[in-house]
Amino acid sequence: MRRREFFGLIGSAATLWSLAAYAQQADLIRKVAVLMNFAADDPEGQARLQVFLQSLRKTGWIEEKNLRIEVRWAGDNTERCQQYARELVDSAPDVILASATPCLAALQWVTRRVPIVFANAVDPVGAGFVTSLARPGGNTTGFTAFEYSISGKWLELLKELAPNLTRVAVLRELYTAAGVGQFAAIQTMASASSAGVELSVIDPADASGIERALAAFAHEPNGGVIVTASTSTAAYRKSIISLAKRYRLPAVYAFRYFTADGGLASYGPDTIDAFRRAAAYVDRILKGEKPADLPVQAPTKYETVINLTTAKALGLKVPPTLLARADEVIE
Repeated sequence: MRRREFFGLIGSAATLWSLAAYAQQADLIRKVAVLMNFAADDPEGQARLQVFLQSLRKTGWIEEKNLRIEVRWAGDNTERCQQYARELVDSAPDVILASATPCLAALQWVTRRVPIVFANAVDPVGAGFVTSLARPGGNTTGFTAFEYSISGKWLELLKELAPNLTRVAVLRELYTAAGVGQFAAIQTMASASSAGVELSVIDPADASGIERALAAFAHEPNGGVIVTASTSTAAYRKSIISLAKRYRLPAVYAFRYFTADGGLASYGPDTIDAFRRAAAYVDRILKGEKPADLPVQAPTKYETVINLTTAKALGLKVPPTLLARADEVIE
């Protein structure tokens, strides 16, 4: 064999080996898609995503090393959520993380094959996303936001903050299972209360509609507001918080980040923790486990948060007993 041919064969073999090694390395890179129900510039949404990614790194999944992440930010837009769900499924991910109920619903409409892990979805059994909490079945599992029964505690908390309260406007999405379930629990608590409280409903369909409804509600005295958990209330939270202050309406919210943004008080689960725990399920699925075998889990902790600055602005004196049992007091 001639010397030139010999080195040519060695060069060809080296090239083939390099291509094979590259292909093997590419096979080791797994893909995780993420569909978020926040706008891309929302600090709460960014905080949840970062905790998810940090938790994945702790289990050994490093971006651009053995993991590729594709994220879509749907915000409070049903059509965009459905579009992004199709795009993400078409990108052939190994697992998809769904943030809250609207994203989960959109993804399940597109696929019953690709594994889905949800975080902060409400009543996944009642909504038909899983067969049961213990045995979810199908391609979906994850972490719930809360049980409907805690919705009644929002009314209890509001009454503690404003004892003279006789009227409560409940912001909830009218045509969703979660909206119906949360309002039903508040109704049950209102019926059981010795002090009569009249409930009314506001659908947070758009910012102008919320403003008109709250302005009309505030014309009569002794009113307060409960802001239930939904993608719409999250999207319009700064407007809702501002309006509650403007019309001097004490308001209780479902999650801490509302209170951190200036809301009066909140009672609910740690929303960030659900994304930390979701990373562990994504890791297990990437390593070969099936969503059907991973039970749906509930929050491990609920927290009461009081914003004293807002309370003072509304002329409210927070009872010392409530301050003592609050998990966090913002001043």
